[in-house]
Amino acid sequence: MKIHEIPTPAYVLDEEKLKKNLEILKSVSQRAGCKILLAQKAFSMFCEYPLIGQYLAGTTASGLYEARLGYEEMGRENHIFSPAYRESEIDEIAEICGHMIFNSFSQLRKYKEKCRGKASIGLRINPECSTQEGHAIYDPCAPGSRLGIPFETFQREVTAEPKLLEGVEGLHFHTLCEQNADALKKTLEAVEAKFAPYLSQMKWLNMGGGHHITREDYDVECLIRCVRHMKETYGLEIYLEPGEAIALNAGYLVTEVMDVVENGIKILILDASAACHMPDVLEMPYRPPLKDSGLPGEKKYTYRLSSCTCLAGDVIGDYSFDREIHPGDRLYFEDMAIYSMVKNNTFNGIGLPCLAVMDEDKNCRVIKEFGYRDFKERLS
Repeated sequence: MKIHEIPTPAYVLDEEKLKKNLEILKSVSQRAGCKILLAQKAFSMFCEYPLIGQYLAGTTASGLYEARLGYEEMGRENHIFSPAYRESEIDEIAEICGHMIFNSFSQLRKYKEKCRGKASIGLRINPECSTQEGHAIYDPCAPGSRLGIPFETFQREVTAEPKLLEGVEGLHFHTLCEQNADALKKTLEAVEAKFAPYLSQMKWLNMGGGHHITREDYDVECLIRCVRHMKETYGLEIYLEPGEAIALNAGYLVTEVMDVVENGIKILILDASAACHMPDVLEMPYRPPLKDSGLPGEKKYTYRLSSCTCLAGDVIGDYSFDREIHPGDRLYFEDMAIYSMVKNNTFNGIGLPCLAVMDEDKNCRVIKEFGYRDFKERLS
C-alpha cells in the first residue's frame, strides 16, 4: 500500500526520516558523553519503541500511564516528572521508574522515604531565565510558573532544613521549546549563577527537552560544549529529553477534501481537523506545513482549509496551490508525527485518524484503525 491509498484521515510515520533523526541523536550522545531520552509527551507511537531503544537510553514520562508505556514497550531507562503525584500511584511509579523528579519540597518530604532505595530522586528547579518569544503558554520560566523551584525558595528551604537534600541525587530543568543551543547556553549560565553550590552535591543533571537537535540549522557543536562543560565542571551525568527532535519532520497527516464552499474565499472542508487532530495549530497557534502549497496568493489558487466540526474557528489556515482543488483530492500536512496523535480528541464524534508507518521503500502499513467503539467507550 502506498501513502495515496491509506484510508483518511491518517497519521503516517516516515521510518526513514525517523532513523535519520535517531542516528543524529545517537551521534550527539556519543560525542557529548550524555544520555538522550524520548519524551513520550511528544511522540508515543510505541510500535517504534524497539527501534528507538536501539539509539536512545530510554524514555521520560509525565505520569503513571506514560511511565507504564515506556517500561512495558521499551524497557530501558525510565524517568518521570510530574508537578504532583497521587499517593495511590506512588508505589507503582517507584517500582518502574529509575529516576523520580519532584516539583516541590513538599512533594519531596511526602514521598522521599517511599522512593529511597528504589529510584534516584531529583528536584526540578526553575532558573527563571526565559528564552522564548511569542508563546508564553509553553514557557516554564514565565512569571508565576508552577513548574520548578525558584532559587529563592530553594535556598530558603535548604537553609532552614539542612538535611532536606539528603537522598536527592539530581536536579532537573526544562525551559526550552523548539529552540537552538544558544538558548541552552544562556539557560545554563543562569543555572550556574544560582545553583552552582548545589550542582556540586549532585550525581546527575537533566536538561529537559525543547532541544531541536535534528533541525538542519541546529548548532550541535554548541550543545556538545554545553554538555561537556557541565560534566567536567561538576562531575555530573547529563541527560537530555527531547520529544520533537526524535520524530521531527518524520510524519504526515493525510486528509481528503470532502467539499468546497465559498464565502469571500474558497474553503476546503477536510476530513481532518485542527481542533481534533492537530490542536497545537489553534493552541500555539501556528500554520502547519502542507506539501506542494504556498502562502496565500503565492500560487494561482488560494483556499482556506477547515474541517467538519461545528467549531467556527476550526481553521487550519490559508494556502495556495498551482492547481484547483476538488472534492476527493488528498492533501498531506507535514511534520505531523509530534504532538498530534498524543493530543487528539473525538470532539463532535469526529473519528480519530488511523496510524500507519511508511518504510524506506515508501510502502505503508496500517498499524491501528479507530472506530465508533473508541469514541463511545471514552464517554461512559
